[in-house]
Amino acid sequence: MKKGRALRVGDMIGLTAPSSPTTPEILAKAQSDLEALGFRVKTGESCGQSFGGYLAGHPHLRAEEINRMFADPEVDAILCLRGGYGTPQLLTLLDYDCIAANPKLFIGYSDITALHTVFMQEAGLATLHGPMASSGIASELDPWSRDYLLRAMTSSDPLGEIINPEGEQITCLVGGEACGPIVGGNLSLVAALAGTPYQLDTRGRLLFLEDVDEEPYRIDRMLMQLALSGAFEECAGIILGTWENCVPKKEGFSVLDVFMNIVVPYQKPMIWNVQSGHGKCNIALPFGVHARLDADACKLVIEEGLTR
Repeated sequence: MKKGRALRVGDMIGLTAPSSPTTPEILAKAQSDLEALGFRVKTGESCGQSFGGYLAGHPHLRAEEINRMFADPEVDAILCLRGGYGTPQLLTLLDYDCIAANPKLFIGYSDITALHTVFMQEAGLATLHGPMASSGIASELDPWSRDYLLRAMTSSDPLGEIINPEGEQITCLVGGEACGPIVGGNLSLVAALAGTPYQLDTRGRLLFLEDVDEEPYRIDRMLMQLALSGAFEECAGIILGTWENCVPKKEGFSVLDVFMNIVVPYQKPMIWNVQSGHGKCNIALPFGVHARLDADACKLVIEEGLTR
């Protein structure tokens, strides 16, 4: 896999909004937070745009901005401002040859899942599933998440074992061991890509999934879509993150019940409650580099550095 360079104080971070818009106040806070950490910031035009009420600019503007940031020699890494909705609109507009020729650290989560997927599969780029600029990296992000994020951004050493904060236990749903790169992200986006030319390739890989504000019956539907596409049959192991506010409005199956019903029968090594996703804690996970899952011991170990 191609890797971006580990960041140093004084490096330039390109700030882009590939999905939904934000407010001028949040943008200003995001810029000042990055500067407080010692980075310079080049803010894309998309960060101040709104298109149709739920998009940060026209799809061509957002895609061309990402292409320019990868091509720009001044930009050392690219950090997404926020998620929301909109990245699938960009997939046919991105210059994957340019991205492959200019590997850079790329960071985001949630709707950014679609970009993680295509950057790995179309450009061979390892990326970082982690907190975005609107999370208040320097001032509001919890210390546990900030530590993992900054280590992943600034060191070429492997992150090692992913350890949850105290009180958040990782549990085993299916025992066994598996190795491979981590792929996936937000379940809604992974399911949305199924059946398209950009469908997530899970073969021999560790599939990570998380989501927010989805009732169990909706998660059931998305998991069935992935099951029918072969995602669980082909993956080496499964890592389940946080499922924030994913509760039934009336009595019925829980999210855990749905996974037990649909995914556990595949008998792939599987762990539950890794604190990565939309919860208060959002541990950064490198995508595309070698990791080891020991489900019996409830351990996930990143064995390869994300950056060069």
